[in-house]
Amino acid sequence: MPRRTDGLSQELIVKTATGLLDDGGEAALTFRALTTSLRTGYGAIYHHVANKSDLLAAATDEVIAGVTTGVVAGTEPREALRTVALRLFDAIDAHPWVGAQLAREPWRPALLEIYESIGSRLDALGVPEDAIFDAAGALVNYVLGVAGQNAANARLATTDRSDFLAGVAAQWTRLDPAKYPFVHKAATQLRAHDDRAQFLAGVDIFLAGIATLG
Repeated sequence: MPRRTDGLSQELIVKTATGLLDDGGEAALTFRALTTSLRTGYGAIYHHVANKSDLLAAATDEVIAGVTTGVVAGTEPREALRTVALRLFDAIDAHPWVGAQLAREPWRPALLEIYESIGSRLDALGVPEDAIFDAAGALVNYVLGVAGQNAANARLATTDRSDFLAGVAAQWTRLDPAKYPFVHKAATQLRAHDDRAQFLAGVDIFLAGIATLG
């Protein structure tokens, strides 16, 4: 394959790396794969990024920047929080490697942007100063934890989602109802529940609790 003759930018490198990560996860992101996809040599890539860790971080920053920017200015804080939370859920579903990277390097700009986006809107809601740090931490942990688990589950399932849920629900209904009464009641809802709707319901529960702090 002939070498590229146009310029190589960090933006293009990050975009290509994101595609490799989406297709095959972190194991698929190698500098050899990058040189093949970009039709260039190692030196041209190392001119822009130092190593795989820096490239993962840059790709994560790019994904999260698309989530935290663009929320319409002036949107009511509670609705803006719901929007940001859903955008994070969808972004991690589309790019499951992002969740692991955020946990690995919490000092990077991506996680700081998430905290700023959520914390500033909690402040706008009037959450007391002595409670806002805990409130923001709890909400961020819920959002990232559930989004990450949802993305992992989606990729572990070997069957259609509805078939997978029906199978789990069938297992639940076979459990001892005296020992697991709630699980038996939940089995019916499990078959047809919507992951995004359930996630957003959890965000609303958090916001309802946070509202009592004011």
